[in-house]
Formats: sequence, structure tokens, C-alpha cells
Amino acid sequence: MRDARIIGTGIYVPETILTNADLSERLGQDIDEFVTNVVGIKTRHVAADDESTADLATNAALAAIETAGISAADIDLILLATDTPEFISPATSVVVQERIEAVNAGTFDINCACAGFVTTLDTAFKYLIADASYKNVLVIGCYAMSKFLDWKDKKTSTLFADGAGAFVMQATESEEHFLASKLVADGSYHSFMGIFAGGTKMPIDQGVLADNDLNRLRFVHKYPPEVNIIGWPKIVDEVLAKASLTRDDVDVFLWTQVNLSTIKIVMEEMQIPWKKTHTIMDKWGYTGSACIPMVFHDAIAQGKIKRGDTVVMCASGGGLNMACLAMKY
Repeated sequence: MRDARIIGTGIYVPETILTNADLSERLGQDIDEFVTNVVGIKTRHVAADDESTADLATNAALAAIETAGISAADIDLILLATDTPEFISPATSVVVQERIEAVNAGTFDINCACAGFVTTLDTAFKYLIADASYKNVLVIGCYAMSKFLDWKDKKTSTLFADGAGAFVMQATESEEHFLASKLVADGSYHSFMGIFAGGTKMPIDQGVLADNDLNRLRFVHKYPPEVNIIGWPKIVDEVLAKASLTRDDVDVFLWTQVNLSTIKIVMEEMQIPWKKTHTIMDKWGYTGSACIPMVFHDAIAQGKIKRGDTVVMCASGGGLNMACLAMKY
């Protein structure tokens, strides 16, 4: 029976670093205690003025391809998750295809905000399982939200950062890796957070630019904390049930890296030992659709994920979209 396995991972983090002290100076108030102790962020990386989403994605993709030990010409499909695209059109994935010379690959983007990478990984697994003409699929999550931040807005400028992560997936006939997955959504939250100008609803014009409001990332309404505190355990348990697994069967749980306190609450309420997770927001900030491949890659580098481990990834983002996937690494 066909399945797929990860044969290479790679990440890219921009060079420019912003500390909490840097942001405190910009904002004119000390934000360090809350952002460090509650959110869990100490530093974050942001793209340079001349660095864009496709740049981040290309660097992560090349790193993953090198680790996988294949050439870009061996890739049959590129799937890219982002809600900070290079352009409104064409897709960012096709830009990356040209840059890495993946001449035999089809491409498309997926945008479901910060749930994007897990959704895209789920899609990649199913392409490889269902269609024998696909052997190697490149899956990328990338985020350049700093380009859309209002640096005077404490709610957003202290949280969001830039980065990219990529997996190379390869079809296999003899091993089981994909275990179960689930996607959920609640569109009643679609107006709570986003970049609301620049599409067909509100095209960019001189008035939008003068207001400098909805062309920037905005928290319009506060998400209830139970969205993740209740939503994450619910979707994880549903995926585990589909896979005939228990929480104890899982070696590592990886969560959207948006808030350290939320992860701690969820782990405690699910009675999962803290050693069964990994976090990266302290050094890289919140990298949205890139945070899951980045935390996965870093967990491998730190020896927290090993071959044969059962890993659950759970991600949520604006929309509201949520995605969860269980797999054998």
C-alpha cells in the first residue's frame, strides 16, 4: 500500500533580529515581562527590506532538498502554505519552482492562515498515497508578516515574525507513516483578525493608504482563549481516535507556536508530560504558517524527534481554520 515519508527538512530564518528591548524602545513602553513570560517570545527575526516571501521559501526549500539527497528536478509537485504571498497573483509556489529549477514540478498555494502548513502536509500525503505518478513532493510553509505590520501596534508588532520551513516527502510502498488527520473551520471568526485591504472587497487606493489601517495586520476582535484551549484537545483526540491511538502512544505533540502559556495549559489539561513537546517562539517569534515545519526541524536537531516516533501536529489560525495530523516519522 502506498504511503509517504519525510526524507528531508530545512528552514530559513532571516538575519535581522529584533529583541523585546528593541520593541520596547519603538513602542515607548516596556513589553518584555509580558511577552517573555506569557507569550514566550524573547527575540524574533524579520525579513530585510529587499527580502520577500519567495526568498524565505526558496532558502528553506533548497535546505530541505539538500538534506533529502535529491535534485530539484526530481520533485513532482510543490505545495506552498502562506497568507503573506509574494503577489496576489501568480502563486508564490510557481516563483519558487523557477528559482530552485524544479522543472518537472507542478505547483499550487494553500492559504488557510496559520493552519496552512499542516493542511498542506495533509494534502501532500494524500497526493502521494492516491496517485502513483507522484514520487517526490516539496511542502513549504513561509511567513513574511513583518511586511504587513504596523510597528506602533503593540498587539501585533510584539508577536509576529518571519521564517520558512520545508519538507521533502517521498512515496513509499513498504512503510506506514500517515496515520490520520482532520480539518475544522468556523467562519464566524473570519473578521476577527487579518489584512482586510488589498483584495477585491477593499482594493488598495489612496484612501486606504492614507488611513494605513486595514492594509496592515489587525486584531479587530479578541479571540476567546477557549478557541485553542478547548479546540486543540478536541481535534487532537478526534485524530487519535481515527488512528486508534491514545495520547500515551504519541511521542511528540507540536502546536502552533503562538503563545507559550496556551501550550502549557493544553499540555497540563491533557495530562501530557512537558517533555513531549518542543517550542521555538523564544528565539524565532511567531512565524505563522511556517512555525510547524520550523519547530519540527528544530526538534529533530535537538534530538527530541527520532525516526520511528509518532508525532501529532496541531495548528490553528485566523478564519478560523484548524488542522491536525498524526504521523510516523
